[in-house]
Amino acid sequence: MTLRYIRQAIRNIPGYVPGEQPATAGVVKLNTNENPYPPSPRVGEAIVAAVRDPLQRYPDPMAAEVRRRAAARYGVDASQVLVGNGSDELLGLVMRACVERGARVAYPVPTYSLYDTLVALQEGTSVRVPYGADWSLPRGLLEANAALTCICRPNSPSGTAVALDAVEGCARDGEGLVVVDEAYADFGEDTALPLVSRLDNVLVLRSFSKSFSLAGLRIGLAIGTPELIEVLVRIKDSYNVNRISLAAAAAALDDFEWMQRNVARIRATRERLTRSLGHLGFAVPPSQANFVFARRPGSDLESVYLRLRAQGIFVRYFATPELRDGLRITVGSDDEVDALLEALAGEAP
Repeated sequence: MTLRYIRQAIRNIPGYVPGEQPATAGVVKLNTNENPYPPSPRVGEAIVAAVRDPLQRYPDPMAAEVRRRAAARYGVDASQVLVGNGSDELLGLVMRACVERGARVAYPVPTYSLYDTLVALQEGTSVRVPYGADWSLPRGLLEANAALTCICRPNSPSGTAVALDAVEGCARDGEGLVVVDEAYADFGEDTALPLVSRLDNVLVLRSFSKSFSLAGLRIGLAIGTPELIEVLVRIKDSYNVNRISLAAAAAALDDFEWMQRNVARIRATRERLTRSLGHLGFAVPPSQANFVFARRPGSDLESVYLRLRAQGIFVRYFATPELRDGLRITVGSDDEVDALLEALAGEAP
């Protein structure tokens, strides 16, 4: 009875469960897809300079400098860019803008579980279309007749990326908005950004948490038509990104080459990790992200996860029927990956 004033839909939402953030120092943390390498030194310099500014003043509500630099970097107009408090905030804005009670929101599964929570908040209807064994875009997604379709590309937890022409076909054949969640795109082979100039119902989301090494500052981008961005601006919080994060994002965009060098290192380590996991008896789908999904079909890998955790090595285990045979493993530094592989060697079947 103490929650009688809370909406019934909210009372029933289990909520998104983020990856564990261990308090113990010195652990090998490969469970939340953070970048093992630091951001550009220019980011630190920009943060120090921003702290000298009057912090009692609000930040720029429209993040004009970051929009301008992001637009130049990604080949769009600044009016096509919205800056958010991480791409998660932008996902929430899109849901609020597009999803009425009972409206259908479609996405292939397994995928980013926050989609489930956000749809439930809007009292929408989730249309969860299972991926096939090849991780291609499932046909049922095209037949969902959804107000909103979310495609995580590269996908989490699989690391795979559906074909761009399939994404384009989904947008062309449907009436609803298609959101391409590209939090991991810098680690992949291509991007859906060109679709924004061809189709008015495509919105691409980007994150600074992964490739730019700024997970602690929460910066995301939405890139779409000026008309769509203008609608999202109307419903965002007035000052949704703090001035420290804005300064860091602008500096990170200015030193794009630093990010690309870190990405190249992670890609190389990813390939070595994938090969080594194969030698240890894991099936690993080809990843285009900064993590891999290591599976032993027919097994439950909770015991492996717990033994690794006891050794101070954190990976992500999902206790669901479709995912419990796998571990999502962030591509860490070479030393971190070596520690993981040494620990897993004792787990070989």
